[in-house]
Amino acid sequence: MPTLGLKSIVASALALAVTGSVALAADVTINLGYATAETSSYGTIATKFEELVEEYTGGSIDVKIRCCAQLTTEDEAFKAMQLGTVDMYIITMNNVSPHFPLMDAFVLPYIFQNKEHAYKVLEGEVGQSFATQLQEATGVHLLTYGVVGDRDFFNSRNPITSMADMEGMKIRVPKNQVMLDTFTAFGAAPIPLPWADTPTALQTRTVDGGDAGTPFVKSQKFYEFMPHFTALEHFNYFSPLFASDRIMGKLDDAQRDAVMRAAREAGIYQKEVVSAQVEEIRTFLTTEGGMTTAEVDKSDFIKAGLSVQDKYAEEGSEEFNALLAAIRTAAE
Repeated sequence: MPTLGLKSIVASALALAVTGSVALAADVTINLGYATAETSSYGTIATKFEELVEEYTGGSIDVKIRCCAQLTTEDEAFKAMQLGTVDMYIITMNNVSPHFPLMDAFVLPYIFQNKEHAYKVLEGEVGQSFATQLQEATGVHLLTYGVVGDRDFFNSRNPITSMADMEGMKIRVPKNQVMLDTFTAFGAAPIPLPWADTPTALQTRTVDGGDAGTPFVKSQKFYEFMPHFTALEHFNYFSPLFASDRIMGKLDDAQRDAVMRAAREAGIYQKEVVSAQVEEIRTFLTTEGGMTTAEVDKSDFIKAGLSVQDKYAEEGSEEFNALLAAIRTAAE
C-alpha cells in the first residue's frame, strides 16, 4: 500500500482545518420581530441592525425582520424569548414590567427631567447594571435601549389645556399598573388594551383617547380619526432590542461581539434619526394631519405624577428604591 507524501499529508490537514472552521462559523438565521408598522421607529433600528450585523459577520448571520406582529404580539414577546421560541424582539419598556417589575422605575411619570438625564441614566452605569440584573433574573439579553422619546396624548373629545379637561375621559392604556395609576391620578378613566386592539377602540369611540410615542402617532395614522393632539410629555419611552439566551448561545465569540456592536450602533443611529424627526412630526400632525392643539398647563399633571412616584417609592422593594434613587441622583 503506497504511503502518503508530505504534500498530501499537509493538504489533508489543511482541508480538515478549513472544514472545522466552517462548521464553527456555520450560518445563523435570526428572526427579529416587532409589533408596529414597518415605517415606525422600530423599523429604523431593526433595519440598521440587520445591515450592520450582516456587514460585521461577513454574512455568517442572516437577520430576517418581521414587523407588524408577524412573530407574536408585544405583550407575549418577552415570555417567548424566555422560552426560546422567538429570537429577538423590540419591546416598549412598559410591556416588560410584568416580566421584570424593576422596569417600572423607568415608566414612572415625569421620572426624567429631560433627555440628557435619560441618556445619562441609560447609557451609563445605571443602565448597564439594569441590563445585567434583567439578564440574570430572566435570561433575556437587553442589547440596546435605543432612542428615548415622549408619549404624546391624543383624544376625540376635547382639547387639553389643563388636567381638568381630562376628567372622566376614557383612555386606552397599555397593561401596565404604573400607567393605569397615573391616568387615574390625572382624573381620567383608564382602560387597559393591547396595542393590536387600540386602533379599532379609538375609531369606534370605545375609548376617547390614548397616548403613544410621537413617531407612532404618525406611522399608525391616528391623526385620521383623533382630532385633538397634546404634547403632554407625561411619560418617556424607550423600546429596547432584546435577544433570547437560546439565540445568543448559538453564536461564536466573534459573532456575539458583532451582534453587540451592531446593536449598540443601531441604537445610536435610531436616537439620531428619530430625535431629529420629533418636532417635524408634531408639526405635520397639527398641520397636514389636521389635528388641533392647544397650550397646556402641565403643573397639575406634574404634581399628580410626582404623587404616583411617591406611592411607588413607598410600596417598592429595596431594589426598586435603589434604582429609583440612582435615577434621581443622576439628575443632580
